[in-house]
Amino acid sequence: MENMGNVLMQKYEFGKMLGQGNFAKVYHGRDLKSGQSIAIKVIDKEKVLKVGLIDQTKREISVMKMVKHPNIIQLYEVMATKTKIYFAMEYAKGGELFEKVAKGRLKEDVARKYFQQLILAVDFCHSRGVYHRDLKPENLLLDDNGNLKVTDFGLSAHESCTRLDGLFHTTCGTPAYVAPEVISRRGYDGGKSDIWSCGVILFVLLTGHLPFNDSNIIQMYRKISKADYKCPNWVPPDVRRLLKRILDPNPVTRISMKKIMENPWFKRGLDTKQTDLSAEMSVEMSADADFSERKVILPAIPELIHTVWPQEPKKLDFTRVSSFNAFDIISLSTGFDLSGLFVGNDEKDEVKFTCKKSASDIISKFEEIAKSLKMEVGMKKGGQMKLKKPSEGRNEELVVDVEIFEITSSFHLVEVTKACGDALEYQKMLKQDIKPVLQEIVWAWHGELP
Repeated sequence: MENMGNVLMQKYEFGKMLGQGNFAKVYHGRDLKSGQSIAIKVIDKEKVLKVGLIDQTKREISVMKMVKHPNIIQLYEVMATKTKIYFAMEYAKGGELFEKVAKGRLKEDVARKYFQQLILAVDFCHSRGVYHRDLKPENLLLDDNGNLKVTDFGLSAHESCTRLDGLFHTTCGTPAYVAPEVISRRGYDGGKSDIWSCGVILFVLLTGHLPFNDSNIIQMYRKISKADYKCPNWVPPDVRRLLKRILDPNPVTRISMKKIMENPWFKRGLDTKQTDLSAEMSVEMSADADFSERKVILPAIPELIHTVWPQEPKKLDFTRVSSFNAFDIISLSTGFDLSGLFVGNDEKDEVKFTCKKSASDIISKFEEIAKSLKMEVGMKKGGQMKLKKPSEGRNEELVVDVEIFEITSSFHLVEVTKACGDALEYQKMLKQDIKPVLQEIVWAWHGELP
């Protein structure tokens, strides 16, 4: 099954290299049977396994099987040998949209066309419960007809991967394009954060430069948190108004995908055939919820055969805890904890600590706390707990989420977060009842003084 010269699996011929990253290289290829040009992504299996990115690779495969759309790069086939994983993908001859923007700002009608295609693609992803989380011009390709194609779903996530509060908490993406709520590390809606990134891309297409840019990353994050940017005079007023609604630092009031698509500027010159096709594909895929027919060939790599989600319910093992990525390890340093830019230590809904106890010992300690406070304990897979205190008097029900992350088998990070309820009651409980008991197992508090 290994390569024979420049031919992969007796099916695809390798051509020149198109690009490379830390763990993968992308080559131009040709389907020997049809003669069709394709892109072949070659992943070093050993490197991926070594750094713990096998789940990310599985997730990328799962996502690309779910999002078949005219403006999304299609995954044709996945193959593997003992040392490599191969993605046979749609080839975008026009290269990165970034290369066009690097030469200067685009004309308004050209920028609008690309923005329309971007929004249609991202909205389709959201309809499938998929959130890209790393939208930027470098991840937008152009085919030989000049149509936009979204690619690189390596940091994407499905809605089933949210925590107990229904939000994502992994800090990821490219700094200049991430939404303020992602930086604040208080949880974020994947759809709203993608919309923000689309707004930054629109600004770049129209102006030729970033709205938030500073050599000091902390200063840049401050600008992002306040949506502190300036629109050049040549940007039309109707586009400025749309940008203001997209680049709203409050995700609750930020414009929705539906409202963007109803905007008069957005609708100008929109290809109705494409929107109709997008809608038809969404209905077709919704009617076919079983993705098992969309097969992926995975010889010699059984650990990748099963997609990450959706999965059949299994017996829960609460000692198996969530994985922990490099973004989170870096953020353990108080100097990299950016939440202080948005909220004071005494107002934080979330506290973190590291612990040298086992996951089961940590869970037992929280069960002990819950019992003393007469709180109900709810469990969820992946080392997640929910502590509930029924409403009393004027105070609403208080819900505290606990999530345990495994850094090593004997070293864990624990996050305690107020999911809902009165903030003062939570802070009082945290200070008087929870922290003193946890002190017995805490190795170090992070992001604040203990």
